[in-house]
Amino acid sequence: MNSNLIKRSISGLLFVILLVGSIVYGSVTFVALFALFSAFTTYELTGLLNDTQKVTVNRPITALGSFYLFIAMAGYVSDNATSVIFIPYLAIMLYLFIQQLYLKHENPIGNLSATMLSQFYVGLNFALINALSFVSNEGGLYVDYYYIMPLALFIFIWVNDTGAYCVGSLLGKRKLFPRISPNKSWEGSIGGGISTLIAAAIIASISPILSYAEWMGFGLVVAVFGTWGDLIESRFKRQLKIKDSGNILPGHGGFLDRFDSTLIAIPAVVFYIYLIKMF
Repeated sequence: MNSNLIKRSISGLLFVILLVGSIVYGSVTFVALFALFSAFTTYELTGLLNDTQKVTVNRPITALGSFYLFIAMAGYVSDNATSVIFIPYLAIMLYLFIQQLYLKHENPIGNLSATMLSQFYVGLNFALINALSFVSNEGGLYVDYYYIMPLALFIFIWVNDTGAYCVGSLLGKRKLFPRISPNKSWEGSIGGGISTLIAAAIIASISPILSYAEWMGFGLVVAVFGTWGDLIESRFKRQLKIKDSGNILPGHGGFLDRFDSTLIAIPAVVFYIYLIKMF
């Protein structure tokens, strides 16, 4: 048990250092690492879907699609490229559709459905974090990379998970979603949400990019949608009859296990940020 705990702690710490370091160091390391995360997560998900023996997804090309979509989105939202940058991604999608004509698979609709699931659930949601990270200045003259935005997203997710676990372990009685995740409780979720709001208040005191109220809303959105993201992946794993999505990180599972909350929190936060900009 002690050996497993040590491995889990070390792998978790290295993962956090790598992720935080890439975000803080600069836009190039951020885009490079997260494009790889998107590709690896897509590759992992399509492998799980292929293992059901009901669909056959072209894993390398589908992962390439997610990888390129992330880079294309980064180039577009940072004003370093025009919409033409998305043309190769469209070519990849066309290839994945047309190849079904030449394969002797019995379930082409299922194959394409699984392919598109990986692109929307992983590829697009990962790519949208660029819209959160590259922000126009007040005059709208140029776009700059603000590492505090993606960093805050992950801090809120980690604080929410930790708060929910601690409070749930001590006070949890009312099950949040027993059909999918019997260990989650309403008390834990509320504790996680409160912890996230405290973290948001701290970040609001040191980062003026959003107002105090906007940071609090940011934290609340992450707490709610991050929890739903966790539940969604749990639902998928129950259907696939697996405990972990992979074993890339000892004691932590696979990429999907590490980014389950993130994949739903990202589009929700982007929606929130664009919504408050309108008013």
